[in-house]
Amino acid sequence: MIKRVEGELNGTKEMSKKHFIDAKVLNEYLEQEIENYKGPLTIEEFIGGQSNPTYLLKTFSASYVLRRKPPGNLLKSAHAVDREFRVISALNNTDVPVPKAYLHCDDETLIGTEFYVMEFVNGSVIWKPDIPHGTNLDRTEIYRSMNNTIKKLHNVDPMKIGLEDFGKPGNYVGRQVSRWSKQYQMSETEKIPAMDNLMKWLPENLPSEKPTRLVHGDFSLTNVIVDDTTNEIASILDWELSTLGDPVADFSYHCLRYTDNPVISNNENCLNLGIPTFQEYVKMYFENSEFEVSDDEWNLYMAFNMFKIAAILQGITGRVRDGTAAGKDADKLFPQTVELANNAWNLINS
Repeated sequence: MIKRVEGELNGTKEMSKKHFIDAKVLNEYLEQEIENYKGPLTIEEFIGGQSNPTYLLKTFSASYVLRRKPPGNLLKSAHAVDREFRVISALNNTDVPVPKAYLHCDDETLIGTEFYVMEFVNGSVIWKPDIPHGTNLDRTEIYRSMNNTIKKLHNVDPMKIGLEDFGKPGNYVGRQVSRWSKQYQMSETEKIPAMDNLMKWLPENLPSEKPTRLVHGDFSLTNVIVDDTTNEIASILDWELSTLGDPVADFSYHCLRYTDNPVISNNENCLNLGIPTFQEYVKMYFENSEFEVSDDEWNLYMAFNMFKIAAILQGITGRVRDGTAAGKDADKLFPQTVELANNAWNLINS
């Protein structure tokens, strides 16, 4: 049993003026729309950097979570809470751990923006991959459950749960390479030879086509809720980037957490902490899997994801150049971009 510690959950705060919701108006709506719902209602806003403001809804008998589009002028395809609701609803009919989806409301006159309501799942969000407040057994169980959870997700055939049009089927990696190459070139501030090499090499050396599956897009320990008693993954969070795609690309992106963290990138540290090593974790995923990859193809997937992150970081550097970057230390990311590109190119040529 893992002990919850201060800071492990995204705590709540009083609603900000910008994100205020009238509890009386929402309560009246929920009483009509959710079976067995009974107010009165209190609303707290979750602390954190979610692009979609998220709220804890509390009544005397139950708690719920509401996610909404932020107020203001938005890009048409951004903050697609309807897609999040759709994928969670579809996965309610599988063994993938997600909250129960209750309702989606596109009437912006109610609280000001489109929103959806889902079940509140109790547990912890863990921010450090070495789980410093856990025991060795806790870490082993959590990593095994995390691996099993993403495997469950990739075992689901989206065509069988009504998600056949949730994204474009086929050529996922090829389309991603093209997209991020264009993004990189638009934001390029100075030449990185390894990125130029990757943009030329990757389109000509794509991985073999895998069955189309639902991909999360950012599966990680920080995007799941861990049951404090069993150490099982109780729910997957943040489906904003989900689409149809290549399951191995999704899993290998998840595995980059091993390469970018100085603690768990060291095999001896992993063994001492009870965490599966990178090699053991990858082997765990492919055991009894329908997906087969060679060592060279696995390196290709990892290099592709490093390339993708390098392009994303370069995009931030480009916004610094253009004077539109808002993040802290946004002007210090270029060395990481170069390092990722070099690591990706070296991996391909190893």
